[in-house]
Amino acid sequence: MTVIAVAGGAGKLGRAIVDALLARGKHTVFVLSRQASEAKEKEIGARILAAPYDNVDALTSLLEDNKIELVISTLDLSQSQDPEVNLIQAADKSAVTRRFIPSSWAIKYTPEVAKIFPLSNSKLAVFKIIEGTSLEWTAVTNGFFADYFFAPKVPSYQPPMAVVIDIAHNTAAVPGSGDVPVVFTHTWDIAQFVAALVDVPKWERDSYIIGDRLTWNEFVRLAEEAKGVKFTVTTDDLETLRAGRITELPSHPSVYPWLPKPVLQSFFASFSLMFEEGVFNFRPERTLNDEFPEIKARTIKELLETAWKE
Repeated sequence: MTVIAVAGGAGKLGRAIVDALLARGKHTVFVLSRQASEAKEKEIGARILAAPYDNVDALTSLLEDNKIELVISTLDLSQSQDPEVNLIQAADKSAVTRRFIPSSWAIKYTPEVAKIFPLSNSKLAVFKIIEGTSLEWTAVTNGFFADYFFAPKVPSYQPPMAVVIDIAHNTAAVPGSGDVPVVFTHTWDIAQFVAALVDVPKWERDSYIIGDRLTWNEFVRLAEEAKGVKFTVTTDDLETLRAGRITELPSHPSVYPWLPKPVLQSFFASFSLMFEEGVFNFRPERTLNDEFPEIKARTIKELLETAWKE
């Protein structure tokens, strides 16, 4: 039995990972959160530890006092990488913590990717820190979260997000050719693989998960078949995307109150560029799918049929 702490385990991907670990019933699972909550503990089914992310020594004591051997981070690094860096440093100082999965979750982050998607610099800074520690660690690469297109019709802790395709409104704005494959994986499937990964005696530096691989043109065709309607499809050329603009989809205005239009446009344009430039089309020699063939990740076709087929 291993004592595991999931940082950010009270919501979204972290919550899915906690669920998967608890379902296996093999390990003691804690949630690290900025605030503890008895009500939330009852809802999740795991004890929540209030994590002082701004204090490395206090974090170290927290890890040691609770005998935490493995930390899985799903922290949001979009505002600052400091909480993650402090948690890594605390884990390295801890006398009991030996393994760490940093908050990467998506693609293989490189300086080249950072030129398209500047938020990647936070991930690169975290990797540089953890490489200098004695921790055993692995970065999980799983592609784009498939949940965004199917929540809440397919259960997920992720909110819906219409990037490229707005299935609810039968509309799509395909980046470039639309013929470059993209890896998609549902977070609940990612969680199943991560729950299995914690029992692997020795980790590779990179752990890959592939739920499905298909092009945006194929995605649109499958969505049309599932819904039995023809979608309105436009194309966003690379020049438009590099200027930080995309075609506005019908679902976008509902997001503007908390993600203003210029921010959303720039954010989604970066993803569209990465889709078209093949960043999400990674092809590793070995994946966790190979390691754990008993875990069956759902395909986009299966998710579409669950969510939309009448």
